[in-house]
Amino acid sequence: MNKRVLIVEDEPDIVRGLTDALEFEGFDVVSKGFGKDGVRIMRERGADCVILDLMLPDINGYAVCEEIRAFNPLVPIIMLTARGEESDKIRGLDAGADDYVTKPFSVAELLARIKAMFRRLGRAAPVDEETFAIGSAVVDAKKHTLTRARKSWPLTFYEVELLKLLYERRATPVSRDEILEKIWGVDGRGHNRTVDNFIVKLRKMLEDDGKEPHHILTVYGHGYKLVP
Repeated sequence: MNKRVLIVEDEPDIVRGLTDALEFEGFDVVSKGFGKDGVRIMRERGADCVILDLMLPDINGYAVCEEIRAFNPLVPIIMLTARGEESDKIRGLDAGADDYVTKPFSVAELLARIKAMFRRLGRAAPVDEETFAIGSAVVDAKKHTLTRARKSWPLTFYEVELLKLLYERRATPVSRDEILEKIWGVDGRGHNRTVDNFIVKLRKMLEDDGKEPHHILTVYGHGYKLVP
């Protein structure tokens, strides 16, 4: 069965371009121009991936993302935004988005991200156990949760994949470029802040003080290293 992609976007040209490209690659595509209709489709039919615009005619993409996450914590959600501010991107991740792409964007790059995501979803996880410990935190890669100090956080697809990659290579620096290539399916040109923004969010869950981390360490000029 073909993977179904739901596009929630009100700009017809963008919808048309994405639909043509995705269908050419063999995906089934459903599109809606209003946020509430996108939520309804997810409840009634579901999808394997959601491409979600931030600015919609009825409710914004943050609200749509939060509504979908309330009943489907695992479906990958990629947010489209015309805003370049880091605070908007962080807010999207906090709302439950797995990734974001800033308009104007390359359809080829977005396709590469989606295909890389499905490749990782379909592969056997190299981590020996479904759960693994990072300090006092326990990550459940199957349930997509991180638990620390009796508090549990839901993890998105990319957060789980990033933690798994760092854990597999624990105590060894992993470059931003390698992270982007292996998880996002894109090269490092112009995308390094993508990894940095995800690290900021993960540190909030893992560390007592995200500004003085003990587990996800920055290797300046290179990338990150996980110290379990």
